[in-house]
Amino acid sequence: MPRTMNVDCCVVGGGPAGAMAGLLFARAGCRTLVLEKHADFLRDFRGDTVHPSTLEVMHELGLLTAFLERPHQPMRHLSGVFAGRPLTVTDFSSLSTVARFIAFMPQWHFLDFLTGAALSLPTFAIEMRAEATGLIEEEGRVVGVRATAADGRLEVRAQLTIAADGRGSVLRNAAGLKVEDIGAPIDVLWFRVPREPGPSGDEPLLNTGPGHIVITIDRGDYDQCALVILKGEAERVKARGLHAFRRTIGETVPRLASRIDAMTSLDDVRLLTVKVDRLTSWSRPGLLVIGDAAHAMSPVGGVGINLAIQDAVAAANLLSGSLAAGGLDDRALDLVRQRRMWPVKATQAMQVAIQSRVIAPMLAPGGAMAGPPLPLRIVAAVPWLQRRVAALIGLGVRPEHVTSPERHRVRAPSRAV
Repeated sequence: MPRTMNVDCCVVGGGPAGAMAGLLFARAGCRTLVLEKHADFLRDFRGDTVHPSTLEVMHELGLLTAFLERPHQPMRHLSGVFAGRPLTVTDFSSLSTVARFIAFMPQWHFLDFLTGAALSLPTFAIEMRAEATGLIEEEGRVVGVRATAADGRLEVRAQLTIAADGRGSVLRNAAGLKVEDIGAPIDVLWFRVPREPGPSGDEPLLNTGPGHIVITIDRGDYDQCALVILKGEAERVKARGLHAFRRTIGETVPRLASRIDAMTSLDDVRLLTVKVDRLTSWSRPGLLVIGDAAHAMSPVGGVGINLAIQDAVAAANLLSGSLAAGGLDDRALDLVRQRRMWPVKATQAMQVAIQSRVIAPMLAPGGAMAGPPLPLRIVAAVPWLQRRVAALIGLGVRPEHVTSPERHRVRAPSRAV
């Protein structure tokens, strides 16, 4: 017999959207359970650009100071080096938020902090190593999920099930929700390069060379790097061998040339297949889909986890009060899609335009040798455009603010794991 649990809200997926939704629904007084299929959060090469919009949410929850005590690297300017020519596109000092920078924080620290804060609430629980396998339906309504847990089968009954289980969502497939594929012409190869001791400063994020784009993210003792490639090129890049790969990185980012030899195998290079898609409907009676499960984003701008957080905030704002009071109307679930679909569409449209008109041409042979693309040069030269780009990247199209009820006060976790 499966073990059974009964809650108000079952959140499937302990990523950014799921962890934030779990915290906010529990804070509003809903008995909330988060199911996370992994045993811990220690996985690399996941979205970890925490934008000012998310930092503002942390501030509104009274958690920002403690959050920024976790290991992170602030980025106050968006800049790049194009065929040896530096260009600062914008900075975030013009924003009206409390934190005017992007925080690069490994996602395991981010998720550990959120779930640690949520665990201070009497209405929150998280079960690790619990993988959802399907929906429980009765009379056309989703009333919970079936899962495989560490101790065997698990059934969770819930008034509301939130699918936040990522772009390969089991639950959205089980619900039969239609996915609209927008398409993406690029993929990304992620890898690490050790850093030399000493302060880093505000280094360029984007680096280009002849037909190459390399992103570098300061991780303190190493750089997390991404080689942007045309879709389907991963095997060809790897087939050229380790020496050619290291030479490409060293020529594109000269400051890495003396350290790239620390990479001893292409087995350390991970492929991220870039997808841009979205659901046409985000809900069924008893079920709501948010985050990457509702809309897979391109890595352009690093906005993915921040849009996922915005979904969770909007869902809690719209639904948690009535759910805690026992009066959730299934018709209200579509209000989340109505609130969030326009920001998703607008952001994806901008990402697709940048991928197709800026990135893909630079990846063509010799495409990055002409220096910064014209659109970036125009933005860098016009202060008003700099401010608008800072707001679009840092805050998004429609930033959400926490208005959900606070029936239990959240406390910051005392230390990192």
